[in-house]
Amino acid sequence: MSTTVFVLEDDTDIARLVEHHLQAAGYTPRLFPTPLNLLSEAEKQSPALFLLDIMVPGGDGLDVCRKLRANPQLSSIPIIFMTAKASENDRVLGLELGADDYVTKPFAPRELVARVKAVLRRFERPTGPQTIQFEDVIIDAGAMQLRVRGEMTTTTATEFRLLDYLARHPGRVFSRDHLLDAVWGDARFVTPRSVDVYVRRIREKIEVDPENPRYLKTVRGAGYRFEVPKPA
Repeated sequence: MSTTVFVLEDDTDIARLVEHHLQAAGYTPRLFPTPLNLLSEAEKQSPALFLLDIMVPGGDGLDVCRKLRANPQLSSIPIIFMTAKASENDRVLGLELGADDYVTKPFAPRELVARVKAVLRRFERPTGPQTIQFEDVIIDAGAMQLRVRGEMTTTTATEFRLLDYLARHPGRVFSRDHLLDAVWGDARFVTPRSVDVYVRRIREKIEVDPENPRYLKTVRGAGYRFEVPKPA
């Protein structure tokens, strides 16, 4: 896996601080003060991760995130937002756009590096059978690919991890807190509401009718259960 991290940050002092600590941790940071060339450079050399400040000249990190998630070549690369905007609504908006983590300013450089490592760990291949298949859905853990109704479906690393975890435990009810521990670990920004956001995103990708899911069920007052329908 690449060790390159693209950093979108217009504050020179913060950018250099991030660069120094990423290098010390074994990563290869590339700094971008504006979004102007970030996507085109990423298409030439895909990084392991994007660190995006939300408020930057010539655009913003949210718009960059939208473009990354719409780009088939770059859509699965994890994204961490760096921003002073720390309300729950801001965090949920970032999640809905496909972010994997959220670091609020001011932050300790060690915490930032820890967040980078934690997010990249979600790219580690799950143990157990490499492929899970039910009806017209195929979850390939070895390649971290999802195929639905014969079509390749892009997911973020976090979406894939959550779907894979649920699908490996069919019939069990998991609380939101359990899923936070199992999939996100110590990601501090994630709340039970965040789990709901990811469940909605997964349903939109695997369900014929996301409002009436066949696979990923809500158990009121308890959490979520993954069901594999029995053959007729």
